[in-house]
Amino acid sequence: MSAPLVRVRDLEVRFVTRDATVHAVNGVSFDLAERESLCILGESGSGKSVTLRALMGLNPPRRTKLSGTVVVGGHDIVAASERRMADIRGSTVSMIFQEPMTALDPVFTIGRQIAETVIRHEGLSRASADARALELLELVQIPSAKRRLDAYPHELSGGLRQRAMIAIALSCRPKLLLADEPTTALDATVQIQILLLLRRLQQEMGMGVIFVTHDLGVAGEIADRVAVMYAGRFIEEGPVRGLMRGPLHPYAQGLLGATVHSGMRGERLTTIPGAPPNLERVPKGCAFAPRCAQVEEACLPAVPEFRSPVPGHAARCVRVRHAA
Repeated sequence: MSAPLVRVRDLEVRFVTRDATVHAVNGVSFDLAERESLCILGESGSGKSVTLRALMGLNPPRRTKLSGTVVVGGHDIVAASERRMADIRGSTVSMIFQEPMTALDPVFTIGRQIAETVIRHEGLSRASADARALELLELVQIPSAKRRLDAYPHELSGGLRQRAMIAIALSCRPKLLLADEPTTALDATVQIQILLLLRRLQQEMGMGVIFVTHDLGVAGEIADRVAVMYAGRFIEEGPVRGLMRGPLHPYAQGLLGATVHSGMRGERLTTIPGAPPNLERVPKGCAFAPRCAQVEEACLPAVPEFRSPVPGHAARCVRVRHAA
């Protein structure tokens, strides 16, 4: 078997200040194959975006303590210098950020920003880079693409800005695309257009994709596998269809029960009581125990190990039975 595109083992990320230490990611491990799509699902503050930024070395360097193994496209991200990371970003791994208005530079045109990225990583001439920028705007289905090359970010709608952000992320044909809630700020119609576009581009360009969201509907549209994250840990992993039809962990069950979906007319949405834990103090046992209606004594002494009732689907819950 070929090596995975992404290999993460025991990833821990802490943010250290004079006042406190926040344990944002606490022992995350996973693999991602080439052309595979993984969706990381969870509440705000669960560590999803921090995990994604760790794959690109984008967490603030002076306050971040990072440990574990992170290998992307054969590159050791943990050991790489900032100069080396500047070469890896864009060509090997690229990111679509949540809010394009803050990610795009307001004083440069869209065409200039794409062209500069291509020139930096591939050494093309200005004319060739401008031609590539036009190709990319057409690839992401921006209407009147030639005219939009000279537009500034504030002159585009939210949906067009997000398409421009995708064009920049794809400009150097990365092996891995990271998407940090790229549809959150968009209305429902534009959201589904962006999701279908991302899925098509992934298949056409043969990329691996890691997609962060708190929306189960988004996960169902774009993912091959889903990882549910809570308090800095993956607490359930499985194929998207299996997890949607039969979540194992009580937290994943609560997320599904709190989501509107077809066939539930007249049914009440469930609520998950309480709030996520303060990650300045990592719980010794299951972090979800204080909010869980099924909690028992075995949940409290230590973090439960992954248990897998069927191959490829596992959860950190003492109530889940191992496969016979």
